[in-house]
Amino acid sequence: VDPVTNDNYKYVIPTRQDAREVSSRFPAPGNPSNFWGDQHLWGPDYHPSDPHNPMIGPDGRVWNTSKIRNQQPAWCGADSDHPYAQYYPLTFSNRQASVFDPATGKFDLIDTCFATHHLQFANDPQNTLYFNELLGPMFGWIDTRVWDQTKDEQLAQGWCPQVIDTNGDGRITKPWNPADSENPDPNLDTEVRKNLYTVIPDPVDGNIVWGASEGRNGDERGWLVRLDRGDNPPETCIAEVYQVPEGSLNPRGVDIDSKGNPWLAMAASSEWLRFDRSKCDVLNGPGTDQGTHCEAGWEGWKTPGPRIGNTDMPADFHYFGWVDQHNVIGLGKDTPILTGSNSDALIALDPESGEWTYLRVPYPLGFYQRGLDGRIDDPTQGWKGRALYSNYGTHLVWHTEGGKGTAGKVVKFQVRENPLQH
Repeated sequence: VDPVTNDNYKYVIPTRQDAREVSSRFPAPGNPSNFWGDQHLWGPDYHPSDPHNPMIGPDGRVWNTSKIRNQQPAWCGADSDHPYAQYYPLTFSNRQASVFDPATGKFDLIDTCFATHHLQFANDPQNTLYFNELLGPMFGWIDTRVWDQTKDEQLAQGWCPQVIDTNGDGRITKPWNPADSENPDPNLDTEVRKNLYTVIPDPVDGNIVWGASEGRNGDERGWLVRLDRGDNPPETCIAEVYQVPEGSLNPRGVDIDSKGNPWLAMAASSEWLRFDRSKCDVLNGPGTDQGTHCEAGWEGWKTPGPRIGNTDMPADFHYFGWVDQHNVIGLGKDTPILTGSNSDALIALDPESGEWTYLRVPYPLGFYQRGLDGRIDDPTQGWKGRALYSNYGTHLVWHTEGGKGTAGKVVKFQVRENPLQH
C-alpha cells in the first residue's frame, strides 16, 4: 500500500523448490462449505510460501518470513562445517526468509536453518534482523549487511539456544544440563527451551534481544527470555529467563521502550506488563533457569472494559503491542499501545497516571487488528507528517462487516494536538 496515493499492489512470493512440491500448512479441501460451497481458499492451488510477517528495512526493501522449501539442508546439521551448526545443529525449519525490492519487483530467497515467524531489525551498523521460531526456542538472525555484500545465506546467518549461566561463572560452557533435566549438575550451565512467539532487539545494544514465550503444555503463564550474543557468538551467547507474575497469562507481543525495558502484551489476561531488569538483585547462578528470581522487575496494568463473569479478568484480547519510542502519534515518547483485538480499538497507556486512551474504529465492524507500527514521513509537518498504521488482521476477512467479497483494510491514525488544529 502506498500511503500517499492509496494505491495497493499484490505480489506472489515464490519458493526455491517447485511450489507444487512444497507442502502447505493449510489443510486440503474437505466437505463443501455452507458459506463458500466447493470453492477452497487455502490449500492447493494456494501458494505455499506462507508469508507470516513482513518488515520494511532501512532502505525500503521488504523482508518476510516465508517458506521456500521442504527439506532441511545438510549444512544445518552436526556434520557441517558451519560454525553455528557445529555449536548447535538444527534439523528442522518449516519457514525461512525472503526479501522484496519494490524498485525491481524481484524477490531474493534466503534459506535459514532456524524456523521463522516474526522478525525485527536491530538498531546496529549491521542492520541485524532477528527472528523467532514459534514452535522452537532458537533466537535466529541474518546479518543483512553481510547478505547484501556477499549474497551468501550461510555466512550471513546465525543462531543461539537458550542456555542459562546457572553455575554463575559469567559464561556458557559445554557440556551443559539438558532442558528439563531431573538431576541437573550444579557445576554446569543449564539449557531451557521456551518457544518464542515474538522478538525485539534492545534499542541501544544490537547484541541483546528479548523474546516472549506464550507458555504451552499446562504452563500458560509464559516467559520473557533475554539473549546477549556477546562479541563472539555462538560461544559468547548467554540467555536469561523470567517467568511472568502469577495471575498473568499468555504473552505474545513484545516491544521495548527507549530505556531498554521490554513490554509484554498479555493475550489471555488482558494487560500490559513492563519488565525492568535493573531492579533484579540476581541475574545468574543456581536456580535462575526457573525464572522466578526477579519478581521486583515486573509492573502491570490491566485494561478497562467488560470483565469475564464474576472475575477481574478483562474480556479483551491483546494479540500484540507497540511502544511509540519516537512519539509518532503525539501521546508522548515511549507511550505503549496495545491491540484491542476484541474491542475494535488500539489502546494507549500513560504509565505515570494509569490512564488509557482508546483509538476506536467503529465502522466497518470487525476491526480485529493484530499489529501496528508508526511512520514519520515529514518531521517538520507536525501531526500531518506522521501517522500510526494498523489493519483488519483476521484470517477470515469476510466475517467483518460487508460479508463475502470483503477485502482487508489498512487503517491510518493521526491525532491532532487540539481539535481546532489544522
